[in-house]
Amino acid sequence: MLGLGRSGIAVAERLAADSAAGGKLRVSAVDAAGGPQLAERAEALLACGVNVRLETTELPDDVDLVVVSPGIPPRSPLMQAASALGVPILSEMELAYRLATSPFVAITGTNGKTTVTSLVAHLLGESGVPCETVGNIGSPAIRIVGEVGPATVLVTEVSSFQLAYTDRFHPSVSVLLNITPDHIDWHGSLEMYAADKARVFANQTTGDTAVIDVDDEGSAPYADRVAAQGVRVCRVSLANRFRNGATVLDGMLCLDEDGALIELVKASELRIRGVHNMSNALAAAAAARAAGADLEGVRAGLRTFAPVAHRLEPVGEVGGIEFFNDSKATNPDAVLKALTSFDDRGVVVLLGGRNKGNDFRPLADEVRARCRAAVVFGESAADIAEAFGEGGFPVVRTVDLLQATRAAFELAHPADVVLLSPACASFDQFDNYEHRGERFKEIVASMRQGGE
Repeated sequence: MLGLGRSGIAVAERLAADSAAGGKLRVSAVDAAGGPQLAERAEALLACGVNVRLETTELPDDVDLVVVSPGIPPRSPLMQAASALGVPILSEMELAYRLATSPFVAITGTNGKTTVTSLVAHLLGESGVPCETVGNIGSPAIRIVGEVGPATVLVTEVSSFQLAYTDRFHPSVSVLLNITPDHIDWHGSLEMYAADKARVFANQTTGDTAVIDVDDEGSAPYADRVAAQGVRVCRVSLANRFRNGATVLDGMLCLDEDGALIELVKASELRIRGVHNMSNALAAAAAARAAGADLEGVRAGLRTFAPVAHRLEPVGEVGGIEFFNDSKATNPDAVLKALTSFDDRGVVVLLGGRNKGNDFRPLADEVRARCRAAVVFGESAADIAEAFGEGGFPVVRTVDLLQATRAAFELAHPADVVLLSPACASFDQFDNYEHRGERFKEIVASMRQGGE
């Protein structure tokens, strides 16, 4: 096992348990990093019989299989050492699939995965279909597959990192929401990133369903390609109606099922904001129906589903200014989608963190057009500020999230929105995007009480 993050620990523990139960395998875990937190994890794994190596890229000589954590880049010394072994390299998701008896619904895309995954599970739950949310949200899939059987649907958020190391992974329902530039530093190019995303369809065939947003330029070309495999393709579009597709007509979310138009709910009834979330809701409804949800459950679920944490999450109001936490927006396209949710409001946007190889200039153009001001912070503050160039648009550079939030509040007018939608990864100053979002919420809560 390469990497002792959340999924790495889960894999090592599962395989160690299999070994203790009589399985003929030996489990090793290797992480190039160190520190007190990893040492504590290593101690727990050692107690389970796992051979643990920290602060090294040296791997055991007698390895038959490598399972890799999604955070380890392909060109890192640890991955290069694994590749040199000449043995199969799998993601945790691939291993979980091989050990599972449950059907998988796999949701991927640059943006919207968490919302759609959560919504599909909610719609299935409202329909009485047993399901578990696994993958990037919920539990690691490897923890769940030994606890549930064929009656339980595994609703899975899958990243390009996980898909890159799949081979047999075969979801009965797949969803591709969009493909826009992201994680170029990991994949090496946009083309490789898109190819890894598209691996979600690789093993689908007749009897399976693929839900694809064809309004998105990146994902649209896959609709015809996947249909040629014999897969039933549901094309999601706000602009056009397709047979067996999903669309919006006169403000009503609709499904086309074999030519019959089925009305779901009015777009105004959704509790999730923004035009992009209309597309997300359609994709979720189509995927849930393919996985066994009934229409009444879908309708009820669409009406009751609330925004997920760190995705356009309202976190409070101070002095007539409303604050929204969109910390999960870790690339420019996610920010652009968030901004469309506030076309009728003045917006001060907080941008910053660690760049993942993105060009911020197109984002700067949109922010100028849609926002009152921008506040930049963290490791990429200088790069983002430079993208705005000259021209008088207010861009305030700060050191950290606390300073940025204070500055945004000072720039905002009553009835405006302060939006944390960083366009960057969080790892310069935080453990992850959740940590960043929780800190933002703490700052806003303290401001409401007269602190910070």
